[in-house]
Amino acid sequence: MYDIIIVGAGPAGLTAAIYARRASKKVLVLEAKTYGGQIINTLDIENYPVEAHISGFDFATKLYNQVKDLGAEIIYEKVVDIKDNHETKEVITTKNKYAAKALILATGSENRKLGIENENELIGKGVSYCATCDGAFYKKKNVAVVGGGNTALEDALYLTDIVNKVYLIHRRDEFRGAESTLNQLKDKENMEFIYNSNVTKLNANDKLESIEITNKDGSKRIIEVEGLFIAVGRIPENENFGKLVKLDNSGYIIAGENCNTNVRGIFVAGDNRTKEVRQLVTATSDGAIAATEAIKFINNEITY
Repeated sequence: MYDIIIVGAGPAGLTAAIYARRASKKVLVLEAKTYGGQIINTLDIENYPVEAHISGFDFATKLYNQVKDLGAEIIYEKVVDIKDNHETKEVITTKNKYAAKALILATGSENRKLGIENENELIGKGVSYCATCDGAFYKKKNVAVVGGGNTALEDALYLTDIVNKVYLIHRRDEFRGAESTLNQLKDKENMEFIYNSNVTKLNANDKLESIEITNKDGSKRIIEVEGLFIAVGRIPENENFGKLVKLDNSGYIIAGENCNTNVRGIFVAGDNRTKEVRQLVTATSDGAIAATEAIKFINNEITY
């Protein structure tokens, strides 16, 4: 029997483990793949307090080692189901069953990808899913943004103040994002809109050099860019929890800033919950909050 089981060994989950262990709770972290989450793909983190420059891999490794040094147990097994047994929470993996007094879901979300050749290989080498994270690397360079929602429009607007030129590529003939943001973009001299088109090829020699776009009429065009920001949505890793905790229409676990779910004793931290900002610093913040709430729950300091 554990005090707290944490599902996910990304920044949110590992931070939760730190706070739980510092409160002398018996902690198990379950992770399906490897520690660190998506941050391990980031070559250089510039926006995290204290560390002006650190690679995602180094950041994750330091966090992992800190958790191990504090005595948390980490097991690599995929969680396929969770159950609320009232006094305890049961976590079922592909190999075992575990029980705890409280549960923190910190599985994160993954970026929806275009699914074209070399996309994964060029992450951090010209391909990015976060303009606010990586935009500064492309100062005075040409970049493209693909997508038609608010994120794509906001990313493009943010980039116009940093880069030389922004191409905004959308598969339809009109955008779904806010008209006010679109109007601001139309006033930018370094913006070019490309409608009814998809990115179909990435051309690179170690780093991205250009992209091929294909119009719905079949015509093709090569655009020389050093950065491609993909903003076509995210996929929260909550598919195995929806029978128990409430999800919104996009699949995110519904929770406020206190990281409480609709189920007593089950908490959520990081990119898999409903929130406005999904950044490294907010993930670690969630981890601290969720662990603190779980500790209070175990100590009978929460009444709701």
